[in-house]
Amino acid sequence: MGKIIAVANQKGGVGKTTTAVNLAASLAATKRKILLIDLDPQGNATMASGINKYEVPATCYELLIEEKSVEEVAQKETTGLYDLIAANTDVTAAEIKLMEVYSREHRLRMALEPVKDHYDFIIIDCPPSLNMLTVNAMTAADSVLVPMQCEYYALEGLTALMDTISKLTSVVNDKLHIEGILRTMYDPRNRLANDVSEQLKRHFGDKVYRSVIPRNVRLAEAPSFGSPVMYYDKSSTGAKAYLALAGEVLRKNSTVKNNSTKAPNSEQVAS
Repeated sequence: MGKIIAVANQKGGVGKTTTAVNLAASLAATKRKILLIDLDPQGNATMASGINKYEVPATCYELLIEEKSVEEVAQKETTGLYDLIAANTDVTAAEIKLMEVYSREHRLRMALEPVKDHYDFIIIDCPPSLNMLTVNAMTAADSVLVPMQCEYYALEGLTALMDTISKLTSVVNDKLHIEGILRTMYDPRNRLANDVSEQLKRHFGDKVYRSVIPRNVRLAEAPSFGSPVMYYDKSSTGAKAYLALAGEVLRKNSTVKNNSTKAPNSEQVAS
């Protein structure tokens, strides 16, 4: 059975979508079968996957509201070589209509249940706010991956997110836990970044990934070309950082069944 990981942070601009897209692509490059779900009405993960959000035939709206199956709504031809359930402004309407339907917080979990065995990992890109879409993601997920910048306000946001996860665990999903905390846009020359990084490691221990995502121009450019960074510039520090993160995720989840062929080594991925 595959694992469902929600990539979430209530604070915007922390590299959440960048992480969801590039982690999905890096895991797919190791020959794992991956589904990326774009739950953000902005549709940034959709566009970064080479799919035009304005022309996509189906989105999370059809999945959550019209109860179409994953097979019916998933896009198979993405630049990241993973399956994608897209998003655009229609997903805003889905958030509103979810308030009117029965078992509204469980809609995504019910939709994913039939296909969970078909994928090694299902990655959910959450909106940067606590709304019904995010609650659906948290209800469906096994764990939460938290990208955050190493700055003071990010620590405050992390505290709020931990409180949210604790409340959701007691109400809708008692198995939900922190998958890991990822330091993004990291500049080792910045003293505050180093101080915050040390605080994170003291408080969260091995929940903090060893992999660190640096500030990287190629990483920032890749979405405008509709591509994960490893296919835009495989030699960039951003591409290497996300491949390293994928390696950590795989080691932490070594019991997850590989639904595809045997994974290549790092030299094969880089070639």
